[in-house]
Amino acid sequence: MKTLLISLFLVLILDAQNLDEIISSTLEKSPSLEAINERILANKENISISDSFSNPEVLILTNTIDSKEPMSQSSITVKQKLPYFGKQEASKNIALAQEDVLENTLEFAKSKLVYLVKVQAYKLWELEGVYKIICDYEDLTKQNLALYESYTSTSDNQHMGIMSAEMALSDLRIQKSFLLSQISSAYTRLSYLSASKVTELDLLLDVETMEGSNSLKAGLENNLELLVKDKEIEVVEANLQSVDLDNYPDVALVAGYSYRENFDDFASLGVGLSLPVYATEDYKSEEARRLVLAKRALREDTRLSIDANFQMAYAQMKSAYETYHIINDQALPQLDHMFELINSSVSAGADLFKYIDILIQKLELEKRSISAMANYNISLAKIEALRGEIE
Repeated sequence: MKTLLISLFLVLILDAQNLDEIISSTLEKSPSLEAINERILANKENISISDSFSNPEVLILTNTIDSKEPMSQSSITVKQKLPYFGKQEASKNIALAQEDVLENTLEFAKSKLVYLVKVQAYKLWELEGVYKIICDYEDLTKQNLALYESYTSTSDNQHMGIMSAEMALSDLRIQKSFLLSQISSAYTRLSYLSASKVTELDLLLDVETMEGSNSLKAGLENNLELLVKDKEIEVVEANLQSVDLDNYPDVALVAGYSYRENFDDFASLGVGLSLPVYATEDYKSEEARRLVLAKRALREDTRLSIDANFQMAYAQMKSAYETYHIINDQALPQLDHMFELINSSVSAGADLFKYIDILIQKLELEKRSISAMANYNISLAKIEALRGEIE
C-alpha cells in the first residue's frame, strides 16, 4: 500500500507542469500562431510576384476575305505591358510593409496569448489555494467539534453551538463542490490556451516589492500593438505612393506577324498607352491619403488606450498589494491571537458560536489574501503584456 501511494505521488509530480513549460508549449503548438505564420509565408509569394511583369497577351486573328485579295491574312500578335518606372518597386514596398505587419502581429499575438495563459494559471492557483484552505478549515472544524462534544454536556445552548458548527461544515462542503467545478473548468481553459493537456499546475506565487509607476511605464514604448499600428501606417503610405504612380501610364509593346497566302508576309510593331483622362487615379489618390490619416488617428487612439489600460492595471495592482499587506501584516496576526484563545477554550466547553464566528472570519481573510495575491500577479502580467514582454 505504501509503495502504491509513493508511486501515485511520483506520477502526480511528473504530470505537474510549471508555468514556463506551459508558456513554451503555447508558443510552440498554438494553432492561432501557426495561422499567422502561414500568412507570413503566403505574403512572401506576394513579394516575389511584385518583381514580375504581368503576363503577355497573345492574339491570333484571321479574316474571311478571299485569299486572292491583299487584305486576306492571318496574324499573331504579342502584347507585353511594361510598368512605369518605380511602380514595381512601389508594389514590392507594399508587400514588404505587409510582411512587417504580419511579423509584428505574430509577436503581438504571442504576447497576448502568454498574458491569457498567465491569467488563467493565476486564477487556477487562486482556486486551488482557496480549496486547500477550505479543506484545512473543514478538518479543523471537525476536530474541534468532536472535541467539544466529548467534553461538554448537551444543554440547549451547547446543542445550538454544535448545530452552528455542523451548518458551517455544510457550507464548507458546498464551497468545495463549487470550487472543484471551477478548477476543472480552469484546467480545461488552460489546456485549450496551451494546446496541450494540463492536469496539474506547479506554481508558486508571491507579492513582491512593488515598483513605482514611472519605472513600470518606461517600457510602454515597446508595446507590440502600437508597433503593429506603426507598420500598418507604413503599408497605407506605401499604397499611397503606388496609387500616385498610377497617374503615369504604363507602356504596352505590341509585336505581330501576318501571313498572306498569295502575297508577302509582313511584321508589325507598336506601342500602347493607357490615357488617364477620367480622373479615376486622382480619386484613388485622395482615398489613399484619407486612409493614411485614418490609420494615424487609430494609432493615436491605440496609444491613449494603452496609457489608460496601464493606469487601470497599476491601480488594481496597487490595491491588491495594499490589501495583501493589510490582511497579512495587521488583520491576520490579530485574528490569529483571538483564534488561539478561543481554540484552546473550546475543549473546556466554551461557546462554540464564538469559535465558529472567528473561524469564518479567519477563513474569509485568508481567501481574500489569496485573491489579492492572484490579482496582484494578474495586474503585473497585464503591465508586462503592455510592455511587449513575451515570457
